[in-house]
Amino acid sequence: MRGPSSSTCSRMPRVFDIVIMVLGYLSMHLTFVSLFVSMRRLGSNFWLGLNTILSSVFAFLFGLAITTRLGVPISVILLSEGLPFLVVTIGFEKNIVLTRAVLSHAIEHRRVQIQNSKSGKRSTEPVTQSLIQYAIKAAVKDKGFEIVRDYAIEIVILVVGAASGVQGGLQQFCFLAAWILVFDCVLLFTFYTAILSIKLEINRIKRHVDMRMALEADGVNRRVAENVAEGNDDKETSLFGRKMKSSNVPKFKVIMVTGFVLINVINLVTIPFRTPTSLNTIRSWFGGLGGVVSSPPVDPFKVASNGLDVLLQGAKSSGKATLVTVLTPIKYELEFPSVHYALTGSISGSGSLFENGLGLEGYGLGGRMVGSLLQSLEDPVLSKWIVIALALSVALNGYLFNVAKAGIKDPNMPDRIIDRNELANAERFNDTSTTTLPLGEYVPPTPMRTEPATPAMTDDEGDGAVPRPKLKQDSTVVRSIPTLEQLIAEKRAHELNDEEVAMMSLRGKIPGYALEKSLKDFTRAVKVRRTIISRTKATQELTHTLDHSKLPYEHYNWERVFGACCENVIGYLPLPVGVAGPLVIDGQSYFIPMATTEGVLVASASRGCKAINSGGGAITVLTADGMTRGPCLGFETLERAGAAKIWLDSEDGQDVMKKAFNSTSRFARLQSMKTALAGTNLYVRFKTTTGDAMGMNMISKGVEHALSVMANEAGFEDMQIISVSGNYCIDKKPAALNWIDGRGKSVVAEAIIPGDVVKNVLKSDVDSLVELNISKNLIGSAMAGSIGGFNAHAANIVAAIFLATGQDPAQVVESCNCITTMRNLRGSLQIAVSMPSLEVGTLGGGTILEPQSAMLDMLGVRGSHPTNPGDNARRLARIIAAAVLAGELSLCSALAAGHLVRAHMQHNRSAAPSRSGTPAPPAAMTPVSMAMTSALDKTNGANGTPSAAAVQRSKR
Repeated sequence: MRGPSSSTCSRMPRVFDIVIMVLGYLSMHLTFVSLFVSMRRLGSNFWLGLNTILSSVFAFLFGLAITTRLGVPISVILLSEGLPFLVVTIGFEKNIVLTRAVLSHAIEHRRVQIQNSKSGKRSTEPVTQSLIQYAIKAAVKDKGFEIVRDYAIEIVILVVGAASGVQGGLQQFCFLAAWILVFDCVLLFTFYTAILSIKLEINRIKRHVDMRMALEADGVNRRVAENVAEGNDDKETSLFGRKMKSSNVPKFKVIMVTGFVLINVINLVTIPFRTPTSLNTIRSWFGGLGGVVSSPPVDPFKVASNGLDVLLQGAKSSGKATLVTVLTPIKYELEFPSVHYALTGSISGSGSLFENGLGLEGYGLGGRMVGSLLQSLEDPVLSKWIVIALALSVALNGYLFNVAKAGIKDPNMPDRIIDRNELANAERFNDTSTTTLPLGEYVPPTPMRTEPATPAMTDDEGDGAVPRPKLKQDSTVVRSIPTLEQLIAEKRAHELNDEEVAMMSLRGKIPGYALEKSLKDFTRAVKVRRTIISRTKATQELTHTLDHSKLPYEHYNWERVFGACCENVIGYLPLPVGVAGPLVIDGQSYFIPMATTEGVLVASASRGCKAINSGGGAITVLTADGMTRGPCLGFETLERAGAAKIWLDSEDGQDVMKKAFNSTSRFARLQSMKTALAGTNLYVRFKTTTGDAMGMNMISKGVEHALSVMANEAGFEDMQIISVSGNYCIDKKPAALNWIDGRGKSVVAEAIIPGDVVKNVLKSDVDSLVELNISKNLIGSAMAGSIGGFNAHAANIVAAIFLATGQDPAQVVESCNCITTMRNLRGSLQIAVSMPSLEVGTLGGGTILEPQSAMLDMLGVRGSHPTNPGDNARRLARIIAAAVLAGELSLCSALAAGHLVRAHMQHNRSAAPSRSGTPAPPAAMTPVSMAMTSALDKTNGANGTPSAAAVQRSKR
């Protein structure tokens, strides 16, 4: 007999199997979750994870089809038990590895191009190789062998399992799993790689749109913003390594769509001619040609020839008379060929549809293909997968459409239309509406000077460059005034030659600020403007040399300047740019670009960099990030002003203003508001983040909207906006508010210099530097009543880097706020600079100019950060603070050692005239350096030891 214990033992394996299966399915779903989490870290929230699963599903379907076709029995129970463990064991690590490699190489692509251009090396890659090609090729080259090797090992293990002969389904499942991995490997490098290419293209479009929108939010007009955004895209597009025009893709799409529509139209048109009735109609149309158009009549003796031969042979062999009756064959044709497909399910046996006489042989290859397609659609499982695939295709195309739609240009804002508001604010000269500047008469061109002009040398010019040509001197005579006025009225001013443009502009017919728009040539407009200014009668005594001056204007991309950086352009000023360093900042080495005309500055900063590197480099800490704007609001009574202040300081007021402000930009985010009352005037200091842009225009737009909401929705209709900027920001002026509360980026940089480095490199000692810093930078600045100027020369470094990287030079005023501290740290010099108001950006303003953007490229911070907007600007602030640290260290060391004057004299070998115009005697500078040296000698003695007087003072 079987007792209760035996039944319990029989149930235990079932419970154990259920637990194992539950754990397997849980692990499988956790694998899916892990896939999406990993893809999210790589920058894709949903689509890459979904396509990874879709690729694996396709591999499963292909593997299942091959397995069943080869006669291996696969049951649903076997699949439900084995697939979870296959998913958990194999996972999606290969897709993640390939995705990470592709995205990493895509990020490195631009850096490789920059390095090749700097080193002058020719890249081994094709010139037309795009970002997508480079990233895919490099990723496959880097990780392809490793991925294929892993697939091969797994497939070999599964093949061994399939050949083991173990019963119970293991052999069959291993066979299926091996085929799944084979197809998964193929799809990984075909289907999934194509998905990654689409992802890279979407990222490119997003970067393009984000940069354009960020520039527009910072006040740059749409044309310039689009120009700068296009400058970050690949210059050329290629397909399979061949250069491809941008118009080829639309043409290909049009051809494909046209062909598809044409084929369907032909099929629809030929439907009426596929029935017997239609054939009879055609016979009646063509009359005697019916025998040609229709098929010939059926010959019964030809159709039944084989059967008749058999009967004849049988009759001959038996010798019996045989009577044979041959009936006329009956031919059946379907009136509607589509009925053929409805009979598919009723056909039995092993014969196919075509074998049963219900095929579409009469329609040729196309008919058989259509028949197979319609037959497959009747399959209940396959039809559902087709519906799912169509749904995914619609969703993916919708996503791509939304991405591409963001980059479609607004038809209401054409690129070439000049912003009227910007032009109205520009300084207008030689215009009929301007009364402050008298119009000059037309002055014929002056004879050419005998001394040649010196053009600016560029990369494509040699030492033997000839003087640049002056205004075009056409062989034709200058046309009459009425003719020229008619051309101008017809918007054809660009057809005038340069002399005619200058003449009509001097007569007030062509505004000086609109030359770029009228001539449709930026360089020509700059050249003509120089001529106009040099011939303006009111200022000709001073400006007559401008037309032939050495101020260069050629070989410059004026498109980025016009409407963004400068108006009434007459040229550009070449400024020397040097590099200090390298300097190790937070573990990474940088060369610091500095644009300056002060000798010794770059060399001094380089010496400081060398000393800092000897101590392990500089460490920086960013303590705050927020640009400010401080409007001034006016009220009739103090009571109303106080109520507004209380409301703004309240939580409700903060929430309302923050919501209104944040709605104006994707990048500007209001952090806080600080209010102050002065009588009935209320000053509000908005502090916001602005991404990678410096952001003053962005903030101003947000402040205007927030104040409008405050007036219209918060009950302060009597509020008067006196000024959007009420100097409570405070911008471009020295102020304690910026020193205390900060503005822009607040950065602290520190370095520890070993004592021997101070002695050997800086030629000083730690105690002397500490004493000099206290006496000069702290006490001396306090005696002068300085605000934020407790440093040696921070403005020198800040201004040089600002000019080199396209920052606002006027903001050097508050950006150079700095306090330098030094102390003796166990025999080493610990030096730090604290800069609470560094106002920098890597997007907009002067950073869009090509030379300045090249310097930002050299620092690795150009444009907007791809993943975390604002990181590039913050990194630039850290670099500037560390460079200031190097400059402070070097200058203080030179002052302590008495090397400052000697260094300037050594580097500036040619004696420049004094500002008074009276040159000083050559020996006039000697006593200064001697006095500084002798003072040190008197204090420390000839051998550097303290003097007797100093020892006595120290004992007191």
